[in-house]
Amino acid sequence: MHPSLRLCASAAPRQPLIHFVGKRQWKSERAHPHPLATPDLKSVFTDSLRKLQASTSESSVVGAQGSASPQQAKGGNAQVYQNFWEAPERYWKRDLNEWEVELVSTGGASRFA
Repeated sequence: MHPSLRLCASAAPRQPLIHFVGKRQWKSERAHPHPLATPDLKSVFTDSLRKLQASTSESSVVGAQGSASPQQAKGGNAQVYQNFWEAPERYWKRDLNEWEVELVSTGGASRFA
């Protein structure tokens, strides 16, 4: 009789030693300077915080007035090709010359040699 096989068969599934509490959720608090910061740093912090809030409110106004769809903002309809030969010839895969392969493999050093 093999006691190790009997023990393995009756053993409970393995429980990891590490236990995660759950998803961490940080309490939201307003931005503030460090309590031990010097008074001039505290004033700079409040000024920069005011500027940041002003710029984010302006950008949200500009974003609301922006274009209706991002595809129109990019410059129109993008054409999708199923096969490479349907695309214009400038997008086709082309053969590399030997000097181009050497230039890539040397990191551009052979260009100046």
